[in-house]
Amino acid sequence: MDTEQIKILLERYQQGDCSPEEAKIIEQWFEQINSHQSTIADEQTLDLELEEVKLRIREQITPAPKVRRLRPWLLSAAAAAAIIVAAGLFWFNSNRHTATPADAPLAYHPATGSNRVVKDGFVEITTLKGHQENITLEDGSTVALNANSKLRYPEKFSATERSVYLDEGEAFFNAAPDANRHFVVRTTELATTALGTTFNIRAYSTENKVTVALLTGKVKIDPLQNSQAARSFVLLPSEQISYDRQLLSMVKTSFAKPEEITGWKHGYLVFKDAPYIELMTGIENRYGVTIINESDKTAWNYTGNFRNESLSEVMDIICIAKSLSYTIKKDTVYLVNKK
Repeated sequence: MDTEQIKILLERYQQGDCSPEEAKIIEQWFEQINSHQSTIADEQTLDLELEEVKLRIREQITPAPKVRRLRPWLLSAAAAAAIIVAAGLFWFNSNRHTATPADAPLAYHPATGSNRVVKDGFVEITTLKGHQENITLEDGSTVALNANSKLRYPEKFSATERSVYLDEGEAFFNAAPDANRHFVVRTTELATTALGTTFNIRAYSTENKVTVALLTGKVKIDPLQNSQAARSFVLLPSEQISYDRQLLSMVKTSFAKPEEITGWKHGYLVFKDAPYIELMTGIENRYGVTIINESDKTAWNYTGNFRNESLSEVMDIICIAKSLSYTIKKDTVYLVNKK
């Protein structure tokens, strides 16, 4: 749903052609505008919030009988643009229920959120669900390690190469410049080589693909196994490759916004046509839970952004969109068919 479609929805409201659900959302928007004054936000924040507005309307509204014409005076020429964004900001904030301690986003606890082992000259760091770890290597390079991930690296790099091993999960790398020693990140399937650059690698063993996305600089990617992707790939900023573990092939694409790749570092969930398993992995990592799907719906994709929502709010939205129900018992979420 684009901005023009939202304008049409506002016009339908004035004409009395909205469903009850549509009318309720629009009225809540206007009530918030009446009682609040919009704050100034940067362009990226507004873009993210507008995408959330569009998503909520697209996924929560269902057709219903016409309702009476309500508050036509509220619809003015200004409703086409500024009201949509401002109202969306207020509506989301006012309609989030107050999170209880059990349902609030989990905090990062360095003391208990990761395990660190030193053996045979290598450091191995493993993070738990719901936790992240920031690591500084001996050459000054830094790594942000996502939840449920494992990274290995030498206590001291060799004189010819700086190699680290992402054995599981996802990490964001900021490689310190060193013209004499390449910085190489190895997963089971790929070797990503850089001199001085920032890039993100996602390689969860439960998912069908491995992705490498470049933010700055330049990287070269080499397949480490026999595959159809026999040649190397070179990435420029805003490009990424996806390695398919079943087809043994690589595909290069581009991304528009860094937030699509690194939102997890800030506690955001950003899904763009994400397969079911990627969606579940993201939620498990963010909130430190396990999701068990007892429904008959396991093959579906989802697009949407979540920033400060609690676990129950995220599950509410997704289950409405996919006609599912859920229950939360301790640290486990159970998905079931909607009755």
